[in-house]
Amino acid sequence: MRYFSDTSFLCALYREQDNTERADAFMEQIDGDIVVSSQVLWEFRQSARFQVFRHQRDKTKGFSKSEAERMIEVLAANVKAGALTLVSVEWPDVHSIAETLSASHTMKGGHRPMDIIHLATAKHLGLKHFLTFDANQRQLAEAEGLVVPV
Repeated sequence: MRYFSDTSFLCALYREQDNTERADAFMEQIDGDIVVSSQVLWEFRQSARFQVFRHQRDKTKGFSKSEAERMIEVLAANVKAGALTLVSVEWPDVHSIAETLSASHTMKGGHRPMDIIHLATAKHLGLKHFLTFDANQRQLAEAEGLVVPV
């Protein structure tokens, strides 16, 4: 079985947070591949760097540069080792699917651009399982017929 991962799932894997225990438990029992796009990987790295920015301005927020660098390095090593499967997509096709999803759901559900893109990528790849800890994205994925197992 193949599972498309959004950034919230990856963040739970690579930094201790509320959903880390659930993500780790899922990884222990998984039978299949975790699929990611270059967009998901970029968003993960961007998010980690943004948390450094926040931490530099207020030490009670975000996290340190060394923590961000560790997360990014471990993610890259896991992609290289095959723990995550990086897939190529046809971005014009993904954007077309995203436009359809946006027109159908965003005015009613308030979905963010990256959430739409990630779901459109999963649909483009023909995947039926979607990994997210974002409640709004879960609702969108399920509305589109995808299974969200965590």
